[in-house]
Amino acid sequence: MLFMPGNNPGMLQTADTFGADSVIFDLEDAVALTEKDAARILVTEAMRTMNYGETEVVIRINPLSSPFAMTDIDKMARLKPDAILLPKATPEDMEILEKELERIEKEEGFEVGTIKVHALVETAYGVETVYETIKSSNRIQAVLLGGEDLAADLAVKRTKDSEELFYARTKVVNACKALKVDAIDTPFTDTNDYEGLAADSRKAKMLGFSGKLAINPRQIDTIHEVYSPTKQEINHALRVMAAKEEAEKEGLGVFSLDGKMVDLPIINRAIQTLEIAEMIGLLD
Repeated sequence: MLFMPGNNPGMLQTADTFGADSVIFDLEDAVALTEKDAARILVTEAMRTMNYGETEVVIRINPLSSPFAMTDIDKMARLKPDAILLPKATPEDMEILEKELERIEKEEGFEVGTIKVHALVETAYGVETVYETIKSSNRIQAVLLGGEDLAADLAVKRTKDSEELFYARTKVVNACKALKVDAIDTPFTDTNDYEGLAADSRKAKMLGFSGKLAINPRQIDTIHEVYSPTKQEINHALRVMAAKEEAEKEGLGVFSLDGKMVDLPIINRAIQTLEIAEMIGLLD
């Protein structure tokens, strides 16, 4: 998921050319206080005139504690983006957003629940209540972790190895897996350190994140490489499924492959690998 400044017309016009699976048009951090209205107008025109194809388009509004949030919601929700990104998400803020989105949907004649939400968790309170935030609305499709703001809220130094985020990462992942929504990891902020980005992405993937935020288009290829199944993983998954078919013919529930027992969790992992591979064009 690639962040893009909402006040940059060039990037808004070419958003689908960078190869990101999702782009986030940002009305918050990337936009100066004096340019909030201009960014809102630019994003509105982009959404009305551009066709972004299969690229998911998400709009990050300003926090509900700001004077810009309600106007953001009212203007952006009517554009029907793929999702609204709620910064500094909490159960209380999600309740307010839910009511506003329902009001707009009724006014516009949209089916209630049409407008989806991604929740950006970036405070200590937001981390501790992430499960409740997800449970508070069926609109939530994903939770994104914001490491920079969280580190500031924790009054700790942000480091490249992100050890200070370990608890938050595992808390977010566990809540997301329990409630069947995507968990998206925090950006890696050094845009010139590709080895560091790869290592950080591998760590996040190992913890269970299903994707990663990017702040520069140059980061996309590295993130895709880490999160895409390797040829070896795809071949192993194919062999697992082939062996499963043979075992079923013989009436076996559990079988072995290369001397190792294969049971339901391994089969499910193989299915997930093949589904991802097919989705991103690595498998017919």
